[in-house]
Amino acid sequence: MKTTVDVKTYYPKLKDIDFASKTISQVSQITPLQYNYNLSNQYDSNIYLKREDLQIVRSYKIRGAYNKIVSLKESERKKGIICASAGNHAQGVAFSCYKLKIKGIIYMPVTTPKQKVSQVKLFGKEYIEIILKGDSFDEAKKYALLKANEQQSLFIHPFDDPKVIEGDATIASEILQQIKEPIDYIFIPVGGGGLASGVGTVFKELSPNTKIIGAVPYGAPVMYQSIKQGKKIHIEKIDRFADGAAVHQVGDYTFSVCRKVLDDILLVPEGLLCKTILKQYNEDAIVIEPAGALSMAVLDLVKEEIVGKNVVCIVSGGNNDITRIKEIKERSLLYEGLKHYFIINFPQRAGALKEFVNHVLNDGDDITFFEYSKKNSREKGPAIIGIEIQNKKNFNLLINNLKHLGFDYEYINDKPKLFQYLI
Repeated sequence: MKTTVDVKTYYPKLKDIDFASKTISQVSQITPLQYNYNLSNQYDSNIYLKREDLQIVRSYKIRGAYNKIVSLKESERKKGIICASAGNHAQGVAFSCYKLKIKGIIYMPVTTPKQKVSQVKLFGKEYIEIILKGDSFDEAKKYALLKANEQQSLFIHPFDDPKVIEGDATIASEILQQIKEPIDYIFIPVGGGGLASGVGTVFKELSPNTKIIGAVPYGAPVMYQSIKQGKKIHIEKIDRFADGAAVHQVGDYTFSVCRKVLDDILLVPEGLLCKTILKQYNEDAIVIEPAGALSMAVLDLVKEEIVGKNVVCIVSGGNNDITRIKEIKERSLLYEGLKHYFIINFPQRAGALKEFVNHVLNDGDDITFFEYSKKNSREKGPAIIGIEIQNKKNFNLLINNLKHLGFDYEYINDKPKLFQYLI
């Protein structure tokens, strides 16, 4: 069963978005639009955060999911619903199923953080069944569609559905009611494009002078490439780190709308996302997931352009698994040029390791990873060494010390395949 609205002619209507606002008020909170002092000071701008991470399911996805599911006919509800999700949409669907007493089957990738799976169980209780299938959202979606066809149930798409788009668009209506000043820029996380389609439409209609910018993960640039090429494309290999925005292909409806409403779309490196996640936690005690950090991380790419401007960033979600912190810190340090890995072939002389520690490292440098490949010859074999430096300038000093003291080394940060295999 599919949505029958014509893709070629579809464009969200304000009256439908207003209706969605009333509909979802039963489950969705009017989240705060907060002035952020640290970001405003850093970028010499007025930065406001739309805190969708404060929804009951800790993301905006409850808006679109509930708006779609509550619109179903009784005959459709009786057959139950099916969805696929990397986590946030699943939570929105689960909460909606419990609220409306509708049975649902939720397919999630096996790579989904445990925290998100647990939350889905919490919100859906006895009304939902979770099935972990595939390594990505798109693979999970294939299994979900087969199941939906098998039992003639409705598939609730996480982004490519008019009702979902209109539910997501209610964020924009709230923002425009909450802020008194004119908004110069709004930055929107983009994965499949449902949020950007809805929010972008409202701003085009009601705040035409606002520049609407989409922020896309560098490792999953599907909407970016689709818009640049003027057609929907499929990318087979993506980085799933920003799982809430990592899709292999965007939607028909969302692509059609996004290419009309986005003024620009930018790629955000995953390392910059990690830096942003840690910064927000340390400075403002805000817990955000990688996809939720997109709208703030992208500020670093346009910092000269936004000076003195009024800027809104949509914090789309806060479902971050604490077990990922080690990886997040690692990616952040690598991005900032503060973490470096080498294969060091120690000279065939006694005391080589001691010489390395005492004379190669600079003040403040720290060995954070050390593994010999020959554990029975600790001072006469190659070792993989990870070094965290305090200042990027120390890197050149480190290299000079290695060369001056005659250490044979191989730098592996710039060798992705070797780096991922060894570390």
